[in-house]
Amino acid sequence: MYNRAYGSNFSGGIWNGIKNSFKQGTALTRLIYINIGVFIIIKILEVFFVLAGQRGFEQFLLPYVGVPALPERLLYTPWTIITYMFTQFGFLHLLFNMLWLYWFGSIFQNTFSSQKLTGVYLLGGITGAIIYMAAYALFPAFEIERYQSWAIGASASVMAIVFAVCTYHPNYKIYVFLIGSVKLIHLALFTAVIDLLSIPSGNAGGHIAHLGGALFGYLFTLSLRRNLDLTKGLSLLFTKLGNSLLFRKKTMRVKYKKKVSEMNDMEYNEYKKRKGDRINSILDKISKYGYESLTREEKEILFKSKNN
Repeated sequence: MYNRAYGSNFSGGIWNGIKNSFKQGTALTRLIYINIGVFIIIKILEVFFVLAGQRGFEQFLLPYVGVPALPERLLYTPWTIITYMFTQFGFLHLLFNMLWLYWFGSIFQNTFSSQKLTGVYLLGGITGAIIYMAAYALFPAFEIERYQSWAIGASASVMAIVFAVCTYHPNYKIYVFLIGSVKLIHLALFTAVIDLLSIPSGNAGGHIAHLGGALFGYLFTLSLRRNLDLTKGLSLLFTKLGNSLLFRKKTMRVKYKKKVSEMNDMEYNEYKKRKGDRINSILDKISKYGYESLTREEKEILFKSKNN
């Protein structure tokens, strides 16, 4: 199975393989790819920056990709409330965030859905940024730092996913190296306590943002148990984008001049192949976005295929 998937994605070369893997992959795959891609682009730009005889590339770039501690600065760089959660300057920072995202994102997708994963990632990151800015505005300890601080990293978004999973499966056990079997709820509480106790020791803004993301993940699962999906608005947006972009070519109508009974063997085989491809595309759409994402025409096609 693995060799077949690898061959189908990368048979056209590495770059085509990456594009195919991104298009056909889950939301988890895309989130990881985006984080890695942003990191690589930043490192390539840094090389050119250094070759041009400049120094301090990260300090130069930070205000354009990091979310500022001062809310008024966000008015000039509003995109940073999104870009900050995909930006890591250090390799280890990226590595640990992506490992946690992969581990808990896999459990999340099996428990909820890919669309909800993207929603929790984005809204968890936004919540972390808001609490980060609020903390720097309210607490006197940050009176000076707030004018020269920006936050970057996927940690708040990842913490939202971790806490969403841990709240839903509190007694689910995983094996931790050198420790043994640990319940998810204990792991979540441990990471939250570590972030809380680490605020005085440095990177206070980062730890506060982590806690903000964790809070959203907890509220997401709590609300979902009460039939309230906090990511519903984003899910509907993703569905509409998917319908308009991903499936634009697949919703074209094909008119046949001949009736099925009038076709010869070659024409009939071609007709059956097109019809089968259409059904497979609809089933693929259901597996990714759910039955409600189908158009009326697609539902009719699926209904007729079941009755034939």
